[in-house]
Amino acid sequence: MIRRSNKPVFWSLFGAGGMVSALIGPMLVFVTGIAVPLGFLLPHDALRYERMLALAHNPAGKLALAVVISLFLFHGCHRFYHCLHDFGIHVTAGMKAACHGFAAAGTALAVYLLLVIGF
Repeated sequence: MIRRSNKPVFWSLFGAGGMVSALIGPMLVFVTGIAVPLGFLLPHDALRYERMLALAHNPAGKLALAVVISLFLFHGCHRFYHCLHDFGIHVTAGMKAACHGFAAAGTALAVYLLLVIGF
């Protein structure tokens, strides 16, 4: 009898997070860290509080923010979990649960906060 594993779920979240962080991460760094502060290609007020609040109030904006935050968290926590193994630290089931639990808790907190600010 073959035992069922939860590995495909976490590996797919890791893979999706890696893809999102590779494709969207550099753009986020460029826009929020270079383009807007220096006024390069975008006006200085492009990331005003009112605009970002409007993004977070929009249902599509909420979904996009939740997906990006969630996938970044799962990718980072899964990578951290495997880096512990690479550094020679014996990774227990509790440490694995803590890494993935942190990502799940961060996702739940992000979704909660996005819902609290309203539509």
